[in-house]
Amino acid sequence: MTEMSKQKILIICYYWPPAGGPGVQRWLKFVKYLPDFGIEPIVYCPENPNYPIIDESLVDEIPNNVTVLKQPIKEPYGFANMLSKKSSKKISSGVIPKAKKQSLIEKLMLYVRGNYFIPDARKNWVNPSVDFLSNYISENEIKTIITTGPPHSLHLIGLNLKAQTGVQWIADFRDPWTTIGYHKALKLTESSKNKHLTLEQNVLNTADKIIVTSNHTKNEFQSKTDQPITVITNGYDSHSIRVEGKDKKFTLSHIGSLLSERNPAVLWEVLSELVDEIEAFSGAFQLNLIGVVSDDVVESIHQHGLVQFLNVVGYVSHEEAIKFQMKSQLLLLIEIDSEDTKAIIPGKIFEYLISETPILAMGPKDADVERIITSTNTGTYFNYNQKKELKNQIMAYFESYQKNSLEVNGIGLQKYHRKALTEQLVSLVR
Repeated sequence: MTEMSKQKILIICYYWPPAGGPGVQRWLKFVKYLPDFGIEPIVYCPENPNYPIIDESLVDEIPNNVTVLKQPIKEPYGFANMLSKKSSKKISSGVIPKAKKQSLIEKLMLYVRGNYFIPDARKNWVNPSVDFLSNYISENEIKTIITTGPPHSLHLIGLNLKAQTGVQWIADFRDPWTTIGYHKALKLTESSKNKHLTLEQNVLNTADKIIVTSNHTKNEFQSKTDQPITVITNGYDSHSIRVEGKDKKFTLSHIGSLLSERNPAVLWEVLSELVDEIEAFSGAFQLNLIGVVSDDVVESIHQHGLVQFLNVVGYVSHEEAIKFQMKSQLLLLIEIDSEDTKAIIPGKIFEYLISETPILAMGPKDADVERIITSTNTGTYFNYNQKKELKNQIMAYFESYQKNSLEVNGIGLQKYHRKALTEQLVSLVR
């Protein structure tokens, strides 16, 4: 198919390089592979966004010939920074302290964020974007637009453009809307809760097609709309990154954010017992935390006597994160033990799958993550009440490590490759 005959689609997103984190990578990779299927992606994103995490290395992954449209955005973080720059950065990163530890300023900021910026702090970008894009769609014969959230205010751009232009609109939900965990921390009034539910209902019933990243979210949305819903998970991409070998120490590494509520005290308890009971374990063990880590999590690790084994690395580039995945002896995947988190499939899991490193995961029973890990034979999954089983499994992993036989043999991974997932997307666009 020639360049002239390629079908154009407009992708409306907030996170785009140099933004870091998994949210940006989903559509960066779709944009990479869409031209292979005869589709020309056009990206629309903010000109001056407030990204809590920056990863300049992702800029190099933007295809050279892709059109990227940018328009200014007004966000309230300047005012928030005047109150407390530290608290503003934490909250914008998703690190919300437990209620009993919140300062008065943090409580105020959460209340204002939840009740005056509905659905989120990017709401003021909706009308200017609609004005700009309605003309662009007409002038460039765009037949399909895709909005991706969170932030879910971007779906309101799609809602308005659908009404004004009649364009085919696909709404992509990387996370749920009103049932996502942090929603409960926003101190919403009943009026604000109802506004969120109404906006969510309008989007779900107006979009021509809906994409979600997990089966649990699909089931939730099917109770709210009759519009067609398709699961397209996140995935992994091919890379040429190499490491010299596995760590010499018995490293357990968590890559990504560990927020206050995502604090597996039972895991710290098990590790503390193993350190006390087994001298060889104590001599070899190291806990790596790579990414944004809540103070509550660090405090909990300290309380369990693990401070000397803790290595808090902080945020690293995507490439460095992959190296940690490949070097580590075990990869930790931690989710909050909640009904609401059964639908959450962290983007990093798919890179975990191809890292040739066993995954040790914890979360609620019957979560989508459990199904993926079990079906691909890439690790073990535990609920928070399985302390004995968890301890035995870590010990079994350690014994394999001592014998230099700790390995994983994944199966059925190809369906999670970014190109295979893009092919699923293409079937919805056409």
